[in-house]
Order: sequence, then structure tokens, then C-alpha cells
Amino acid sequence: MAEEKPNWVKMKPAELEKLVVDMAKKGMSPEKIGLALRDQHAIPRAKLVGKKISVIMKENGIPLKSEKETILASIERMKAHAAKNKHDHSASRAITKQLWAIHRLERK
Repeated sequence: MAEEKPNWVKMKPAELEKLVVDMAKKGMSPEKIGLALRDQHAIPRAKLVGKKISVIMKENGIPLKSEKETILASIERMKAHAAKNKHDHSASRAITKQLWAIHRLERK
């Protein structure tokens, strides 16, 4: 069953596409673009208005970081934080959880 666009969403697919491309060119990830669309432009999901954000980015030749690259960058930031803050045990736990996520992605 396909979901219908809510009647209170007034944005047209072409406008949405332009907005997504502009945000992507500023360096935003698809996840952050989706949050911005929801919070600032009252669009619950880009797919309801047109296409998925990642599809729009691919069609316009904007490089898309893989989920693994994003997680690895996050791990590096957390490792630097944990090295500076030896007593932050929740940070080391977060690193472990991210490593589990990498392992899960590699199994797919």
C-alpha cells in the first residue's frame, strides 16, 4: 500500500529536488537533509513528495558517503575524545557499539 502525500504538504517534487541538491552541495548527509526537511520545511518524508533523498543525490551526481565510512569517521572522533578524557567510560562503550555496527555491516 503506497502512502499518499499529506494534504498540508504544499511543496512540489521539483522544489523538493532543488532543496535537497542545495543542502547536499553544502555537505549535508542524507540523514541530516531528512531531518532538516522535517524540522524546517514540514515535510515528513521526502519519498512522499517525490523520490528518496539518496536517489535525488545520485541522479544529480553528488557523491554519497557509505554507511561504513560514516561510522568509521565517528569512531575516529570518539577515539580522540576517549584519549583526552580517560574517565569517560560511556565514550568507550559508544566506541564498542560502533565497532559492533561495523561488524554487522561487514557480515551483510
